[in-house]
Amino acid sequence: MAFKRIGRAFIATLLVLLASIAAAPAEPFRIVGFGDSLMAGFGLGPGEAFPEKLEAALRKKGHDVVIANAGVSGDTTSGGLSRLDWSVPDGTQLVILELGANDMLRGIPPEITEKNLDTMITRLKQRGISVLLAGMVAAPNLGSDFADSFNAIYPRLAEKHGIALYPFFLDGVAADRAFLLEDGIHPNAIGIDRMVEKMLPAVEKAIAAEAAR
Repeated sequence: MAFKRIGRAFIATLLVLLASIAAAPAEPFRIVGFGDSLMAGFGLGPGEAFPEKLEAALRKKGHDVVIANAGVSGDTTSGGLSRLDWSVPDGTQLVILELGANDMLRGIPPEITEKNLDTMITRLKQRGISVLLAGMVAAPNLGSDFADSFNAIYPRLAEKHGIALYPFFLDGVAADRAFLLEDGIHPNAIGIDRMVEKMLPAVEKAIAAEAAR
C-alpha cells in the first residue's frame, strides 16, 4: 500500500511539473542589430532607430521578438570586430550585421573590410547565431575600381557562408532628401520607416529559417 501511495504521489508530482512546463511562456526570439550610426539612430529621437521600429513592426505582425540596438556611431568593421563578442550576448538567435559604410567613406581598402566582416560572421556562426548581412554600396565619387571591389564584398561573403543577404541597407532612402537628415547621409524618422518596410520580409524569412533549424 505504501508503494502504491508513493507511486501515485510521484505521478501527481510529475503531472504538475509537466503542466507548469506547458504553461510557461515561450521565450521571445532575440535579435541584435549590430552596426554603425545607420543602426544606432544618429540624429533621431527615442524609439526612432531602426532596431526599435523593426521590433515594433514585427510585433505588429505577430512575432514575439526582442531587438537590441548594438549600433555605434562612427564604427568601422575593425571597431565592430573588436567589440563583437561582448556586444552580442549569449542567447541571441539572429544578428543583423550592418557595417562597412564608414570603411568605405574613409577609403579603407576593401580587402580589410571583407576580412573583418568574414571574421565576424565566422565567430557568430561558431556560437550558433544566424546572420542577416545588410549590404552597403560605395559612393560614386570614390571611382569605379574602388566601387567594384567594395560592392562585391557582401554577395561574396553571403555565398561563402551560406547566410541571408539584404543587398543595400539604405535601399529606397539613399540620395532622396525626403528620407534623409540635413546631412544628406543619415535617414530621418520617415526614412527609417521606409527601410523597415523594405527589409521586413527579409527579416521574417530569416526568423522562419532559424525557427526551422
